[in-house]
Amino acid sequence: MADNSSLVGGKSLRRQINDQVIIVQILVVIFLCINFLLIVPFFKKECFYTTTRYILFAVTLLSDSLILLVTDILLILSYFQFTMPLGMCIILCFTLYLYFVVTPVTLTAMTLERYVAICMPLRHAELCSTRSTMHCILIIHGLSFVPCIVILSTLFSSVSISFYTQFKICSIEIFLVHAWQDHLRSAINQFYFLIMCIIILFSYVKIMKVAKAASGENKKSTWKGLRTVILHGFQLLLCLIQLWCPFIETAVLQTDFMLFVQVRYFNYMMFGLVPRCLSPLIYGLRDEKFFLELKSYVFFGLYKRNY
Repeated sequence: MADNSSLVGGKSLRRQINDQVIIVQILVVIFLCINFLLIVPFFKKECFYTTTRYILFAVTLLSDSLILLVTDILLILSYFQFTMPLGMCIILCFTLYLYFVVTPVTLTAMTLERYVAICMPLRHAELCSTRSTMHCILIIHGLSFVPCIVILSTLFSSVSISFYTQFKICSIEIFLVHAWQDHLRSAINQFYFLIMCIIILFSYVKIMKVAKAASGENKKSTWKGLRTVILHGFQLLLCLIQLWCPFIETAVLQTDFMLFVQVRYFNYMMFGLVPRCLSPLIYGLRDEKFFLELKSYVFFGLYKRNY
């Protein structure tokens, strides 16, 4: 009787997970299509791919799209119990980890761009030129690569060469051989997010002072910039919550596996998938110039299809 009950429970769990995987696939396809729709106008007009805030916006779109794609691949491989050489798994996981950090660092750079535009308008053209933006993107990726280097260094010093030829289901947790490696990763991530939160808070306070002193059209533009900084802060908060998810999941796993499956799925949906699409979408629609170009692109595409 116990065996039958266990079998029924196992089938129920598998069916439930199967439904959840299908829902994830649908959402990933929808979100990737939305991100593609947002990125196309960027390449259509010179004013977009030569302006700092639009270039950085495109970086977040590409970064989030890559995260959606790689996490979905790992989810499917894990669900169907596919194994791969750990050497290949390292490339996938640390590419994912790199762009997991790139997104919030880029958001912080976008906040600084708004700070310069509002608080230092006379130097904005100089500091936020296309050339400076390209250098900024290189710095963003350099800073984002530091945590990867640290984790990889601890891995290389902890395992033998034979470790990389093993076949296992791919997950970044595989490479955290010792508990202190996980603690080190968490400490680095939290340090990064602390610095980013300080920068966003600093920008908010400075822009707030300018907003109170401004008048007329300048005041309207300044308050719009202030709302943009608040949005970046909200996006960063979502990234920070995602950072805390593994701690919650580990605690739940020790008490109830079924609950752990539900919590992990909820965390992945709410703090992994949805923010990767909705936040860029909200940011894109808030920008009048970008929204008009997007609208004309969509309606023109529909018009061409119908006629």
